Amino acid sequence: MRVLVVEDDEELQVAIPAALRSAKLAVDLAGDLAAADEALYVNAYDCVVFDRLLPDGDSIGYVRSRRQDGWAVPVLFLTALDTLADRVDGFEHGGDDYLVKPFAVQELIVRVLSLSRRGPTIRPSILRYADVELDTGRREVRRAGVLVTLRAKEFSVLEYLMARPEQTVSRTDLLEHCWDAAADPMSNVIDVTIRRLRNQLRGGPDLIQAVRGQGYRLIAPGDAG
Repeated sequence: MRVLVVEDDEELQVAIPAALRSAKLAVDLAGDLAAADEALYVNAYDCVVFDRLLPDGDSIGYVRSRRQDGWAVPVLFLTALDTLADRVDGFEHGGDDYLVKPFAVQELIVRVLSLSRRGPTIRPSILRYADVELDTGRREVRRAGVLVTLRAKEFSVLEYLMARPEQTVSRTDLLEHCWDAAADPMSNVIDVTIRRLRNQLRGGPDLIQAVRGQGYRLIAPGDAG
């Protein structure tokens, strides 16, 4: 899952992405509304975390305007504005959640994960395919009941594939949804991650099929064709 953080405080620009990346999320950063608008135009996100007061305006007006145009990405307002009126304002003008600074890092992670699972449509918290079970809340994967330890990108790629079972997913889609803006589209990061993921899921038939010239898909043993 991929998250955009819109924050101008220099310390939080470091702390928030680090916390979310520790939960195996891909994170991009914008320091103002103009940069956020550009990132949202170019990339697809599962959730956006907005500071309320940014150098070029209150993000609540930006979100309200985007909602009027049909924009459906979940939004968390993260702000020092803590009155009841402020919180009500946030919800009434397009926010899906509201967290007041200072905040507990673990609470931020849980809230962002919950919103990211929702997306424009609600996603199940547990994904299953063949003998693999992926828990998006606990960030755990089991195969045939045995816990599998995955790196952040391996988890993200498997989650993206399991949300689209037996559908071919392009390399471009994987790069856009599982990596942040720093990823080099010409590198072999996807191939390396798929190879590691297959290795970690050993102990059963290979469920990840390479579709020549297109990408990858999950396919159960005996269903390839």
